[in-house]
This record gives sequence, structure tokens and C-alpha cells, in this order.
Amino acid sequence: MLEDQSNVKAWFYLLPALILLGIFIFYPIVNAVFLVFVDNYNYQTGTYDGFTLLDNFRYVLSDNNFRMAMLNTMLITFVSVPLSVIIALLISVWLNAIKRMQGFFQTVFFLPYVTNAIAIGMAFAFMFNRRYGLINWFIGLFGIEPVNWVGMGASWGNAMIALIIYITWLTLAFKILVFLSGLQGIDKQYYEAARVDSASKSRVFLKITVPLLSPMIMYITVTSFIGAFKTYTEVIGMFGERLGPPGNDRAMITVVALVYRALDRSGVPGALSEAAAASLILFAITLVFTFINMQVSKKRVHY
Repeated sequence: MLEDQSNVKAWFYLLPALILLGIFIFYPIVNAVFLVFVDNYNYQTGTYDGFTLLDNFRYVLSDNNFRMAMLNTMLITFVSVPLSVIIALLISVWLNAIKRMQGFFQTVFFLPYVTNAIAIGMAFAFMFNRRYGLINWFIGLFGIEPVNWVGMGASWGNAMIALIIYITWLTLAFKILVFLSGLQGIDKQYYEAARVDSASKSRVFLKITVPLLSPMIMYITVTSFIGAFKTYTEVIGMFGERLGPPGNDRAMITVVALVYRALDRSGVPGALSEAAAASLILFAITLVFTFINMQVSKKRVHY
């Protein structure tokens, strides 16, 4: 009897969260699955011409815009995530080692996490300006000619480099926070024993710090991959609604940006089905890479 009452109370406490999850998570997923299997769905009238099996997937996969969006998304993910994880780990180790002004530097590195991504993107676009940007001024000190990063007619490669630098910097804050908390929880006896054995700093880092931080590294890597696959705000922040440098519109389009553009055409029959197909393809890819990361972590993570 008491167990039944406890179960009722538990479900009662969970009810608000379950309602919100049902409305904003589960229902959209089910609706996307429905939309992807209907033909010429009209959002305004709620009508469609029947059911289809793979036509919407075939259309999306054959679309050049989707291929470009997938290329951009993959490149952003597989470059910015490893780069940001490594840089964040090194910065965290450095912050944990210093004593003076540690709080000040922690605050400085944490600022991007509480700052609007659009505003930071606009600031980075200014920094990469060809004429008066900070980046070109810096490389000019080494005798390098100014580079057209994000200006009129900027190439896809230059714009991608600027975008990846921005995304890498933007995502450092949370990673540093997690790594730093993990470092401060490591028993100092391990380092004392390594000091007695005269172990080098690199050996201490690879044999003590990294293994003991492996649960945090796994968590950060998995969540970073998921977040990078959903890149959209960063592109808007740096390039605006053009999704690319002036004169090279949509050059930096990502899969999520493509879905949003399809949603803007919701009045066109079939547009929502295209958006659903693209989103489900991205969901499947994200799920696969998350599974791979989890499998790899079973052999590499030490608890």
C-alpha cells in the first residue's frame, strides 16, 4: 500500500516535466516522422496527397543545398570539437596550476558562456574585417597581406576558417568550467607520488590528469558533438541571414539553417516534409556518432 502511494506521488511530481517534454520534445518528433512520410503536405490547409515511403528523403539527399549544408556541418563538428576540447583541457590545467589571479582568469574565460552568441558573432565579424580588423592587423605584424575573411566575395575556405575559430572560442567557456571542477577534485596524493618519482610534467599530464579526467572528457566530447551538429546561431551571428559572406550567400549554411529556411516556406506544399526529412537525417547521424563515442568511452574512461 505504501509502495503504491509512493509511486503515485512520484508520478505526480514528474507530471509537470512529462507534460512539457510531451509538448516540446515527443510530439514534435512524432509529428516530424509523420510529415516525412506524406506527399505534398500543405501546412495552411492540413491536407496532403497521400503517403510516400522515401521520396522526401530522396529529394533532400539529391538537393545541392543539403549537400553543402551537410559538408559545412560535418567540417564544423569534426574540426571545432576536438580543437576546443584540447584547448579547454590545456587552459584548465594551466588555470588549476596558477595561484595568483586565478579567479580573475576564470572569470575572463567564463564570460563567453554568459554573453549573447549573436553579439559575439558580430564582434568576431568586425575582428575579421579585411580593412580594420584585429586579425589582419595581427598577421600584418609578420608581413602577411590582409586576408578577405568575411567581406564581399570572401572565399568559402576563408569564411569557414573564421567561423571555426569563432565557434571554437565560443564553446571553450563551459568546457573549461567542467574540466576545472574535475581537476580540483583529483586527489593531490597522485601528484605528490609523481613528484617523488621525478615524473616529467608531460608524463604526469598523460598518465594521471587525462585518465582521471576521462569521465569529464567523455561527457564534454559527447555533448559537444551533439551541440556542433546543431550549429545555427553562430552562423547567423557572424554572417546574418545571408548565411555567408556578401556575394557568396548561403556558403556557410548548416543543416539546421536549411531546416529553418524550409520552415520559412511552410506555405509551399511539401516544404515541411523536406524540413522533417533533413532533421531526421541529422538526428540519425547525431545518434550514430553519439553511440560510437559511448562505445569508445567504455574502453577509454576510468572511473
